[in-house]
Amino acid sequence: MTPSELKALVGEKGMPAFTAKQLSGWLYEKKVASISEMTNLSKQNRMLLEQDYEVGLMAPIDSQRSKDGTIKYLFPVCCNDNVSGRFVETVFIPDHDRATLCVSCQVGCKMNCLFCQTGKQGWQGNLTAADILNQILALPEREQLTNIVFMGQGEPMDNLDAVLRACEVLTADWGLAWSPRRITVSSVGVHGKLKRFLEASECHVAISMHSPLHEQRQRLMPAEKGMSLQETIELLRHYDFSHQRRCSFEYICFGGLNDSPTYGREIVRLLAGLECRVNLIRFHEIPDVDLPGSDEKRMEALRDYLTAHGIFTTIRASRGQDIFAACGLLSTARQQEALAAGASGVSEEQNNEIPEITKE
Repeated sequence: MTPSELKALVGEKGMPAFTAKQLSGWLYEKKVASISEMTNLSKQNRMLLEQDYEVGLMAPIDSQRSKDGTIKYLFPVCCNDNVSGRFVETVFIPDHDRATLCVSCQVGCKMNCLFCQTGKQGWQGNLTAADILNQILALPEREQLTNIVFMGQGEPMDNLDAVLRACEVLTADWGLAWSPRRITVSSVGVHGKLKRFLEASECHVAISMHSPLHEQRQRLMPAEKGMSLQETIELLRHYDFSHQRRCSFEYICFGGLNDSPTYGREIVRLLAGLECRVNLIRFHEIPDVDLPGSDEKRMEALRDYLTAHGIFTTIRASRGQDIFAACGLLSTARQQEALAAGASGVSEEQNNEIPEITKE
């Protein structure tokens, strides 16, 4: 809840107005797990609050720990419809003096990208802002965090209200008071929603590119039909990324498919004049998807080509490869266990047929 919502709440309960500030302090500064811990509230007021409200922290129910220090957590979520038996993944990535948390915003995803396990689940629900924040506040390593990336399960622009609300709590003076420069929100590009995000938030933005060619990107990422990469880039040109706010493009390299100089030239052409960077990513294999990973030499050659042509480019280090590394694998496994045990079924909004991807 925001300060204005807390103020309305205490007014409805007949509590003094200053109680709203006390509640905000307990929630966002002290980060308590229960109303009973709010000791500067009277016992009567705590009991009144507990009749209808809870703090809402839920601990992770499973984890996978990598030898490189990466930890993938599995969190239960309520979503907007409060249906149980749903889970999302959150990945804690320590790296020297940085500690990044990759958070999820949906159960499943409507975008159905060919290379993503989450899309194979179908879309099952939007996380609430509380579900999103719980991945951060209930994290055992929360005090170590330096950065948050919305690059977990789901498309942030497809659940924009909850994502913006979570970002507000993270960055507001009354909330966690983080700099928006510590937060990156990813997107495949969604008409109307991406523009709204760029105008409503100062957080970094990361666009999932994966191919600079319209037809190939459409086969890899059906969302290309709704908002093309060309349209996305033209929209980004209206915003200033020359100072602290950063624009980046995520690019999974598939061996012989999108990692040759031909693709480098097209990326340079598309991004000409736009202040941005490109992150090259190794492909993590997922079941039943026959896409090859690129080798080190081809990725380095693509990086060097883009860098030589004025685009700052990095190869992202692969983390957690000895655990359920690819996004969606751990939650898929848990949901399959739940289904086998008689839990409610999963409805898919799209089929998962694998389109043909032709090598260059």
